Amino acid sequence: MPEKKRCTWVGADNPLMVEYHDREWGVPVHDDRRHFEFLMLEAAQAGLSWSIVLKKREGYRRAFSEFDPQKVARYTEGRVEKLTMDATIIRNRLKITAAIRNARAFLAIQKEFGSFDAYCWRFVDGRPKVNRWKATGQIPATSGESDAFSKDLKRRDFSFVGSTVIYAHMQAVGMVNDHLVDCFRYREISDERIVTRS
Repeated sequence: MPEKKRCTWVGADNPLMVEYHDREWGVPVHDDRRHFEFLMLEAAQAGLSWSIVLKKREGYRRAFSEFDPQKVARYTEGRVEKLTMDATIIRNRLKITAAIRNARAFLAIQKEFGSFDAYCWRFVDGRPKVNRWKATGQIPATSGESDAFSKDLKRRDFSFVGSTVIYAHMQAVGMVNDHLVDCFRYREISDERIVTRS
């Protein structure tokens, strides 16, 4: 049986990346806790590779209360100190404090819009933007939508949410389908409109 054709960034020798690509990346998400998880992990990634973050994902899940923004928003300075000693996550104090600050801003958006999901999907008019890239080099690092989304998040007191981080979020949660056209997941996601809900 021939090997499935995947996006070239995946790398067949990394099972975590293959699993992430095949099951999660680009699948439309409409669950607030999953949005918060990806926002936290993408902010943690800044300056690092996604494979490093995936390896630490379970550590983040344990350290940050299963990605529950209500719990994370209540973290104290003492909890920050403890997290900076936790080798299962990226021990960058700025990123840890940003996660707590972002949790508080996330809750404010939920209060205003009913859900973070309702808020963020407005930036793509409620449906995934389906691109038709033939090579990884064609995929942009940002877009007009990610610029607007990032700017609005910063206005709402989020940090580590530059346009590049937010474009990665949009790719992860399926607001954008950036699978290459010859990747087996491109058509599956475009045709099935798979949706992840809680």
